[in-house]
Amino acid sequence: HPALTVGLAATLALVQGLGDAEVDAPLWVATSHAVAAAPGEPPVRPLQTQVWGLGRVVGLEHPERWGGLVDLPADFDGPDGQIAARLGAVLAGCGEDQVAIRAAAILGRRLTHAPQPVLPDRPWTPGGTVLVTGGTGAIGGHVARWAAGRGARRLVLTSRSGPAAAGAAALAAELAATGSRVDILACDVSDRAQVAGTLGRIVAQGPTLTTVLHTAGIGQAVTVAEADLAETNAVLAAKAAGARHLDELTRELGLDLDAFVLFSSISAIWGSVVQPAYATANTYLDGLAEHRRARGLPATSVAWGPWGGGGMTDAETAGRLARGGVALMDKDRAVQALAHLVDGGEGPLTIVDVDWSRFAVPFTLRRPSPLIAGLPEAAAALAAEAAAPATDPAAGASLREELAGLPSAEQHRALIRLVQEHAAAVLDYAAPGEVEATRAFSDLGFDSLTSVELRNRLSNATGLQLPATLLFDHPTPQAAADHLWSEQFQDGAGAVSLVEEVDRLGSLLTGSAPDEKTYDMVTERLHHLLAQWKESGAPQDSQAVADKIGSATDDEIFEFIHRELGR
Repeated sequence: HPALTVGLAATLALVQGLGDAEVDAPLWVATSHAVAAAPGEPPVRPLQTQVWGLGRVVGLEHPERWGGLVDLPADFDGPDGQIAARLGAVLAGCGEDQVAIRAAAILGRRLTHAPQPVLPDRPWTPGGTVLVTGGTGAIGGHVARWAAGRGARRLVLTSRSGPAAAGAAALAAELAATGSRVDILACDVSDRAQVAGTLGRIVAQGPTLTTVLHTAGIGQAVTVAEADLAETNAVLAAKAAGARHLDELTRELGLDLDAFVLFSSISAIWGSVVQPAYATANTYLDGLAEHRRARGLPATSVAWGPWGGGGMTDAETAGRLARGGVALMDKDRAVQALAHLVDGGEGPLTIVDVDWSRFAVPFTLRRPSPLIAGLPEAAAALAAEAAAPATDPAAGASLREELAGLPSAEQHRALIRLVQEHAAAVLDYAAPGEVEATRAFSDLGFDSLTSVELRNRLSNATGLQLPATLLFDHPTPQAAADHLWSEQFQDGAGAVSLVEEVDRLGSLLTGSAPDEKTYDMVTERLHHLLAQWKESGAPQDSQAVADKIGSATDDEIFEFIHRELGR
């Protein structure tokens, strides 16, 4: 698996092994100068950066046994030095889970709003040939159209399928109509020899290569626990190894590039469940851009949210992302943002259309995130959630009234059905019965996003302010229903229990055939218990009514029944 480092493969094996052994001790992963913590630092080690991408996904999928990521300086001063003391403070719990320890301070990673780019008087124009990897894909095609519109003299679009890719001929004709010379070549960027051959062909034919736009990559849908080295290698090869080959070979050929743009992903910024290798590969792209910029070479890494107009985001994934506050970006606006970044020579940035009021709560459901703590929109969303989740008091009162007259067992069954109905609606199950009452929500397909959706539905249905962690605290529909019952009927649980005991006694008496002596003893005992109950338990108003009825004539009783009951 040549695209994998030993450190990355060993870290993945360690995470999986701890899971298999059911070890819940928090795991911290250390690197050495893998991240750029401050301006002016020497070039980072981008291969080590990959572990940070993997770690962010582990933190989302296994928050209960994840510690965090810590980057040590290259000149670590040993176990008795200042750096080691700061490392001890981090491990002891300082509230941070992504830190760089430096001689001056412990630095925590934060996501902040980027300033508007400072645009030059003249926009960027390609000086020679523009290479677009993944050029026959949807995003590659949009990027190629933009480069053609900027006056690219020659466009070279590569993909594994090359000219055989669907729509390749039509795309080439469209781009040629703008006046650009267009070549579509079959080139697997994970293969260094093929990349070298493509670059050599461009150099030989001219004009010289001046722009690299690396959009190639493949997606992933597998959990950390199920990931294997073969698939991890394949995902890394398409994106990370391809970027490394382009970086090394363009430098070896002495090419004077004016733009080297790497298409990263938001999975590299905050992680993404079921995408451990994809997040890892994109994190490498961000590290490689930092590495190039520190050496004075052009590089722009853009961590993109999902694009509309095609790409790797299918309709089902787009719907799930939208429910979590991440919308598909308009392709034209995304291209415009790319143009601003290239024009302004901006460094690594994240571009995403996100509704923080819907994103922040699911993202921090099982583990707080200092990463987004500094964003005002995210902080406001979390504060609103902590204050009072949405409820419907009328619906809650109606449900309570509906269940109040039922025996306890029936109340539980009704609440289990309620949970099943709403769970089926959230997961698009065909029928509530498909939601097994004793099966874990996680096994049914719930994640942080859908857990919050179900919590919101149940809060509205019951009128209760339920915690966002409801499904994790009570991990099956039956357990969640038990919690709802205790919240709904806890105050009246004693009364319900007493009524059930009286009913049980009545059933026992009705079904018995006592002799005369037993009958007299039980009757006397029942009269005695009834007298005690009247003396000790009746509220004052109820006792007054009982006394009045006890002294009333037959005519007064019939008048009371007619007036109060309509009979």
